[in-house]
Amino acid sequence: MAKLYFHYSTMNAGKSTILLQAAHNYRERGMEPFLMTARLDNRAGKGRIASRIGIGDTAALFQEDDDLFAILRRRLDQGPCACVFIDEAQFLSKDQVWQLARAVDDLRVPVMCYGLRVDFRGELFPGSAALLALADEMREVRTICHCGKKATMVVRLGEDGKALRDGAQVQIGGNETYVSLCRRHWRQEMDR
Repeated sequence: MAKLYFHYSTMNAGKSTILLQAAHNYRERGMEPFLMTARLDNRAGKGRIASRIGIGDTAALFQEDDDLFAILRRRLDQGPCACVFIDEAQFLSKDQVWQLARAVDDLRVPVMCYGLRVDFRGELFPGSAALLALADEMREVRTICHCGKKATMVVRLGEDGKALRDGAQVQIGGNETYVSLCRRHWRQEMDR
């Protein structure tokens, strides 16, 4: 039975590693996955998903105005596809999440989305908000704060090393400027 999954976490929790391992497992069993990532995020190179631990794979690209249902239908017309994997799912639009849900329901293909839940200001990304509302199953990818508690928030550091409170929601690259924290330490950094 096909489902829409949302695997979410903070920065540097290993979401892409888990995605790549799952795709590898499908291939190892003779099943073909279809990988996609946001055109906006080219840190690993255009059309590539990569993990901080050094593994990577090629992926089709999506952008905000793409019809993902149509893209997945065309892919399935080309031959069997056991599962769709979407990295950087926070960059999906609300409409695209509905398109993915439709693909699960009508095309009967499982879709596994991996992405951030909240930005550095503690606000949901539009794609993540829609996935939290529509996903059949949600799984938190856990990482830890410097205190040892589960990290659920992230801060973006400025050039002075202090947490930024304002700025664009999306900043590609600069992983070293993000720190995953528990809510308590996030509140301390953000003066909340």
